[in-house]
Amino acid sequence: MAEVPERTHGTTGSQTIGPFFAFGLEYPRMHEVVPPQSPGSIVLGGTVYDGAGDPVPDSMIEIWSTDSDGSVPRLRGFLARDGRSFTGFGRAFTNDEGRYEFWTRNPGAPGDGAPFFAAVIFSRGLPSKLHTRIYLPGNDALLEADPLLSRLTAPERDTLVATRAPDGHLQHDIRLQGQKETVFLAFSN
Repeated sequence: MAEVPERTHGTTGSQTIGPFFAFGLEYPRMHEVVPPQSPGSIVLGGTVYDGAGDPVPDSMIEIWSTDSDGSVPRLRGFLARDGRSFTGFGRAFTNDEGRYEFWTRNPGAPGDGAPFFAAVIFSRGLPSKLHTRIYLPGNDALLEADPLLSRLTAPERDTLVATRAPDGHLQHDIRLQGQKETVFLAFSN
């Protein structure tokens, strides 16, 4: 009979995500989709808030995006950051103030739609991950014509569009519940 190794971590509840879901998910430079300060790089950052308006310090956010020309990255091996290859994928945990940050590029428009980051949020209290999008500000015609955004009210649309700082970086807060709750997307099987 094979010997079972001693457990080093306790199990987590199956009803919600966490609290120890970070084990095995972290890898070096996971939030650096591109190297910091490299040509064309920007910071996409924000804060995750709960329904009471308090920052959530233990969320995990994943993003996917097209490259600046709108092409979909086809590279494998996103866990290996080589400082050159653009995979379009990044993962970040929120800090004690609920803040997340990625070093990435402005995505290009995929076809006829407006450019966006696909984002997935994992957080305590959630029975499953949440899907949303983070759109780039600045091109109102593209945003108004986007197939998803055109079906939302103005306040709903505002929850999906980031703001641009003078240095070119993007700010986008994610609200899990309450007023100004971020629009989340449902997918059917």
